[in-house]
Amino acid sequence: MANNQAVRRTEAFDVVVIGGGGSGMAAAISAAENGARVILLEKNPHLGGTTRLSVGSITATGTRFQKAKGIADTPDEHFNDMSLFLSPELAAKENLELRRVLVDHVPETLEWLIGIGLCFYGPMPEPPHQKPRMHNVLPNSRAYAYYLEKECRRQGVDIRLNARVDRLLRDGDRITGVEAHDGRGPVTLQARGGVIIASGDFSASADFKREHVPHAAHVDAINPASTGDGHQLAQRVGGFIKNPEVMWGPSLRFKAPPVETLLRRLPPSRWVTRPMQFALMNLPLWMFRPFVTRFMTASLAPEPSMLRAGAILVNRRGERFADELSRPELQVPHQPGKEAFLVFDDALAKAFEDWPNFVSTAPGVAYAYLRDYKATRPDLYHEAPTLAGLADRLGVPAQVLERQVRDFNDQLPPGDTRPGLRRGPFYALGPVLSWIVFTEGGLAVTVRHEVTQTDGRVMPGLYAAGSAGQGGTILAGHGHHIGWAMTSGRRAGRFAAERARQA
Repeated sequence: MANNQAVRRTEAFDVVVIGGGGSGMAAAISAAENGARVILLEKNPHLGGTTRLSVGSITATGTRFQKAKGIADTPDEHFNDMSLFLSPELAAKENLELRRVLVDHVPETLEWLIGIGLCFYGPMPEPPHQKPRMHNVLPNSRAYAYYLEKECRRQGVDIRLNARVDRLLRDGDRITGVEAHDGRGPVTLQARGGVIIASGDFSASADFKREHVPHAAHVDAINPASTGDGHQLAQRVGGFIKNPEVMWGPSLRFKAPPVETLLRRLPPSRWVTRPMQFALMNLPLWMFRPFVTRFMTASLAPEPSMLRAGAILVNRRGERFADELSRPELQVPHQPGKEAFLVFDDALAKAFEDWPNFVSTAPGVAYAYLRDYKATRPDLYHEAPTLAGLADRLGVPAQVLERQVRDFNDQLPPGDTRPGLRRGPFYALGPVLSWIVFTEGGLAVTVRHEVTQTDGRVMPGLYAAGSAGQGGTILAGHGHHIGWAMTSGRRAGRFAAERARQA
């Protein structure tokens, strides 16, 4: 054997989990809780996946938080309200059996998360939900990764980072393990109970996007590691994707602050989260609003209502490059640096200082107005008495910006209610970038999270959870993706462990 050829090892486990995000860690913990010997493979040098990049909410009914506020709520009501988020076209595509799985089991998932150390506050309203049922994690979404990893290690899960899965192994129609590289070289991992794919969505896969959402193939993903690896592995052995053409985004989001905010740096220790929970649940919002808005302005998006009210988008050259009312987020990635600025005048600025015109919102928590961005994000907030002065602040040619504003004002079509940019001082917010938040297409699965082929036949020993195993359910609204990730992961882990015991 040549010296540069590593010897392939073989190891045996009950359950192999592919992906170390929220759904993968939930699956690994659940399988271990049910007596399985588990290995978790994560291609990145850290755990957490898209879950650690999220806002962090989870939507559930009949919770201790709802009961404390006298709110009577049921999974049936939750099930019905989820339809209110969907157009008739999307509603016709949805897998209602999996929606039922989510609403029936997410309450126990929330309690389980609390049991392993996570802290939440709520419930918060989010229309069109007819009752408050959104619960937000404290102090931030990184708490999921912290406590899930801690519980994985407590349960004895074998965690291997920087691991790449090359292919699924088959014996007839059964999936029996994987071939992988785990940092120490090539390894065959046998899985007596099953393999669970929990590798996230395909929002960062150029090939999948070109095939299924070609109009947005050029748009970057919130999580650049979401490359659809698990989708590809399953397709090679007969699995298929449901609703691959459905996605959330592209949407505009402000560029991240140059230095992480205090709230994102806070440790998820109970010494921190318990006082936060008490304050949020018992004190008036005005007492901690500045703290909340610092988080909001670091992570959220500008409201489309600013564009409808008359703000324009310009690029790093000062050029207006798109019709602001016709999906400009598809054009932002084509601009220099993939960035743009929202430019507006004094009249619009004054309008966005008070309700109902807000720049950003964290549903049910607080609203951020222009003054909040001035106070908390000086890197995003730009103001000058004249357009030439604003151009200087942005580093764009003054003559170009002045001409673009003049042309916009002169060329507003009849019936357009936008007033134009007429009176200084003038303002800009940005840079903004365009992101795909989630692709909704996941592997087709049964209500037991078993991957199926196009004819509906189950592939024994292969499960999928989280975005990789979304199976046709459409998770509109806040708190449903994390709810599904944790719920489907826990269930897939339990079913794979049961299969290992039966074997």
